[in-house]
Amino acid sequence: MTMQYHVITTERCNLNCKYCGGTRELPGLPQDIEYDIEDLVSFIEKDPEAVIGFYGGEPLLALDRLEKIIDRVPAKAFTLQTNGLFLHNLKDHYLHRLHSILMSIDGPRSVTDVSRGEGVHDRVMENLSLIRSKGYRGDIIARMAFSDHGDIHRDVTYLLQHFDHVHWQLDVFWTDLDTRGDVKAWLDRYDEGISRLVSDFGQALEEGKVQGIVPFTPVLKTLLTGEPTQIRCGSGIDSFAIMTSGSIEACPIAPELLYSNVGNIKVSTPEQIRNSQPVGPPCTECDIFRVCGGRCLFANQVEGWGREWFDRVCASTRHMIEELQGLVPRARELMADGILPPDAFDHPKINNGCEIIP
Repeated sequence: MTMQYHVITTERCNLNCKYCGGTRELPGLPQDIEYDIEDLVSFIEKDPEAVIGFYGGEPLLALDRLEKIIDRVPAKAFTLQTNGLFLHNLKDHYLHRLHSILMSIDGPRSVTDVSRGEGVHDRVMENLSLIRSKGYRGDIIARMAFSDHGDIHRDVTYLLQHFDHVHWQLDVFWTDLDTRGDVKAWLDRYDEGISRLVSDFGQALEEGKVQGIVPFTPVLKTLLTGEPTQIRCGSGIDSFAIMTSGSIEACPIAPELLYSNVGNIKVSTPEQIRNSQPVGPPCTECDIFRVCGGRCLFANQVEGWGREWFDRVCASTRHMIEELQGLVPRARELMADGILPPDAFDHPKINNGCEIIP
């Protein structure tokens, strides 16, 4: 089974997005990699199916480390999550070694720049055009953060015109929900937009096309096959974060929390950390757990917004799944008739860093 490792090349970031806060400073966590890259080589060598996803901060601020890791570490594949502003600095040799590139962009210019800074949208789109002009043929994914001012139907529809796939996270991790006005109304609007997106997705299926809407494809596959899933992002199961100190965390969101640490590259092995931090209640007691997989290990472990908000956010996950369930009978017919191929919903091929469930 493929394992994915988010390798944090740096905690530094050149942006200060409203929902994130930019550069992170935590006790005991260096701003840049301090372990010997050969220790990473020794750790990854024990996993012949390893996928390395470069992550930050902004990973391209430590370009020398990224290049050295690609040169030295024997991974099956490399992916990159980036704000996209420094992609022009990435040499062609390293660009074409990347299986997937996730570029942070929230939608049209007005939506992206209000949270990420003036001019960011245009600079991301310029670098998107640049890497395409260089013949990059990997998967290019728009990585959205969906916030109060977003319109999920409008923003995803816009990004689908430019990117191979679109994925998003709901802005419910990083800000205080109780200070954000009418969040319930915002989530209600989100649910309405999801219904419209599912309708568009279903219409495209009639033409034999699978739109690159990341959350929809693997969930629909589960609904079609009936095969249960584990947590979709893989955190604590088959996806981990290697921090700048060499510590191994279940995911990169909150390395300061006790549940997160599962080892260190100097003393641990991939097999020792596999399946080390499973999702627990209340997710495991939910009737859609086999389809959802638990949504988010961090949210499951800390319930930082309180149970009321936890349940409301999960209600949006339930809504998405129920809407996709409505496509199952027709999708089966389209596959049986040969309009859709048997592998129509086999995405992503590897764990490329998309959490799947928003």
